[in-house]
Amino acid sequence: MALLPETLTDLVRRGAREPFVVQSVRATVAATIAFAVATRLSSEPAPLTAPLTALLVVQVTVYSTLKTSIRRVNSVVVGVLIAIGFSAVVGLSWWSLGLIILASLVVGRFVRVEEFVQEVAISAMLILGVTKLASQAWDRVLETLIGAAVGLLFNLVFAPPVWVDTAGESIEDLARRARQLLLDISEELGRPTPVARAAERLHEARRLDQAIADVDAALRQAEDSLRFNPRISEGLLSRLVLRTGLDTLEICVVVIRVLARSLTDLAKRRAPGERLFPPDVATGLEELLAHVGGAMVSYAVLVTTQVSRSAEEAEERLTAELAAAWACRENVAQVLLRKVQEHPEAWQLHGSILAEVDRILDEMDLEHRGRRLMEELDRASVANRERFSRYAWLRRLLRGERAARGGRTSAAADRPAA
Repeated sequence: MALLPETLTDLVRRGAREPFVVQSVRATVAATIAFAVATRLSSEPAPLTAPLTALLVVQVTVYSTLKTSIRRVNSVVVGVLIAIGFSAVVGLSWWSLGLIILASLVVGRFVRVEEFVQEVAISAMLILGVTKLASQAWDRVLETLIGAAVGLLFNLVFAPPVWVDTAGESIEDLARRARQLLLDISEELGRPTPVARAAERLHEARRLDQAIADVDAALRQAEDSLRFNPRISEGLLSRLVLRTGLDTLEICVVVIRVLARSLTDLAKRRAPGERLFPPDVATGLEELLAHVGGAMVSYAVLVTTQVSRSAEEAEERLTAELAAAWACRENVAQVLLRKVQEHPEAWQLHGSILAEVDRILDEMDLEHRGRRLMEELDRASVANRERFSRYAWLRRLLRGERAARGGRTSAAADRPAA
């Protein structure tokens, strides 16, 4: 029984790290507050639109909350306006209901409310079916604004958690799974390997490739949690570091799948009971793949580390792993060259294995990572300039008006007095 408090504490601590638990608590509190506020401000006896809006608006991150709020309010207002316009011309009947649904869905696409297209039609139908149209319509708009405002203020006052750590754990787990797969492959290089076992490793590589989608989803959530978050000062840099790191690991995972494909093809060329490689080659490749796997884990730790001192240690480990991997690669290349000259029947597969290892090591090179990160920063800055350039005409207009006024003032000053 003494362990019960510790167990409950662990459950609470573990639940606080789960997005579902955090989202449920935050949405419940925000919806309750929105209902209490709407009860005082709206004339409706049960203003359920406000808590419904707050429930939908309060997402896991500030960025998604703001985006959802704008789309939600836009969809409700558009639906109300459509209902008011139709009520002035036709009443409620089966054909007018179908017509208003069709019009709402079409207009919803044009006003870009995205997933809230159906909300436009729902709002229009609810307003068209009430008796006191004007009062009910604007009460619904008021309740929607209350729910959206409560959701936004709730996320601003109680900033949602940053899911960078969760995304970092997913990236590191992906790298460790890739390392384990490389170790499993390396253990079979000096043994007689049936085609079925080599094909099994290929299937594992494909499953690892598919796992990238889950890591990408966790990273997108982390990127959204960094946008507009008052607790984050360098959100753009953090997002780009994580994104470029995942892109590099994704390339490495794809190359590992190609490596497993080459080894499967090599197993098909071997007679039953024949080893994939001679003992000296297998030993060198086993050491090489071990260093490649270690470099992938070190790379993942480097891109997910936030503290500068820890990042420096991770960079040192990565540098050491890459140096050891390149040294092993050169030794293996020399041994493979001699073996290929003696038995040239599978030279293309041996060369492809070295080429695939080279690609992985090149992707994790620190200079390559630095160039890639700078390119992404430049691309992001260009995108921001293009986004703000949409309002350049307004700035030019204001500057033009000031220039014109300045010109008229100077011209008046240059004219001689009468």
